[in-house]
Amino acid sequence: MAKRLANINPDRCVACGACIKICPCASLSVPRGIVATISEALCIGCGRCAKICPAGAIAVKEVETA
Repeated sequence: MAKRLANINPDRCVACGACIKICPCASLSVPRGIVATISEALCIGCGRCAKICPAGAIAVKEVETA
C-alpha cells in the first residue's frame, strides 16, 4: 500500500514559513528558522505545501507503507 508524503529538500528550503501557513494538518514546522521539517505521522500528502513553496523545496512522493 502506498501513501503520499511531502518531502523537503533542505538545500533548497529558505525557511519562509509559507508551507506552515497553508498546511491543513499542521505537519510542518521551521524549528529555529533554519529549515522546514515535516511530521510524516501527520502529513496527509495533499500537496498544498509543494504548490506554495517559493523555493521549490517540497515535493510530494508516494512511499510504501506496511
